[in-house]
Amino acid sequence: MVNADATEPQSGEPGEHEEAAAAVEAVPGIGLTYVIGRWVLAPLARMLYRPRIEGRENFPRKGAVILASNHLSFIDSFVIPMASPRPVRFLAKSSYFDGTGFRGWLSREFFYAAGAFPVRRGAGQAALDALDQQKKMLDAGWSTALYPEGTRSLDGRLYKGRTGVAFLALQTGAPVIPVGLIGTSEIMPVGAKFPRLRPRVTVRFGEPLDLSHHGSADSGRARRNATDEIMAAIHALSGQELAGAYNEAPPQNAVERIKQALPHERR
Repeated sequence: MVNADATEPQSGEPGEHEEAAAAVEAVPGIGLTYVIGRWVLAPLARMLYRPRIEGRENFPRKGAVILASNHLSFIDSFVIPMASPRPVRFLAKSSYFDGTGFRGWLSREFFYAAGAFPVRRGAGQAALDALDQQKKMLDAGWSTALYPEGTRSLDGRLYKGRTGVAFLALQTGAPVIPVGLIGTSEIMPVGAKFPRLRPRVTVRFGEPLDLSHHGSADSGRARRNATDEIMAAIHALSGQELAGAYNEAPPQNAVERIKQALPHERR
């Protein structure tokens, strides 16, 4: 295991500059913003917060890879790229990019600097569009981060994983690196506007998982079993109490209550 106190990632590691250049070319308008975020803001954040980072040697230096993490705080999507030895992409709500005026510009540039790309959030077609966008990232050889739980855990427990991450892994053949985040909810609890400087967070990268033995991405059983393997690996890293249920928002009407009661696959 590697601790961030002793060894910081070097900007010249093999494949990092090439992948970053590909990202800049693929997404017009984020070139300078992304460079500043990756090679200026991220090192400053590591100096300020001094995160404990374990298992960085498990991260492949090249090629498509999926990071599957527990989700405790809004800042998780910034902590993971900050701790990773190569650029990591993630999808963020399109509303963060659609604002107007100075605040809208600041929000948009901030998320671009972190490696985020806009996506419509929701179920149905929106969820399928998000999976398709992440598949394109993986087909391009990028690393992308997902939260199998779907949304933040408000009580600190680890919830059952949805099968979208397994679908991507089985469809693309990309390895999955389980990630365990510890302490991010204490730095920025739900409802907080700004992160605290203490306590220190811990980021644990597990060994890559090859899920191909579970079967085809078209098989619901294969997706479910692969997802359960991912969640077991995340649990081993995070040490959270298991919730044994899906992390779903309370139903707002009778139709939503019926949908949640009926058996269905949560992607």
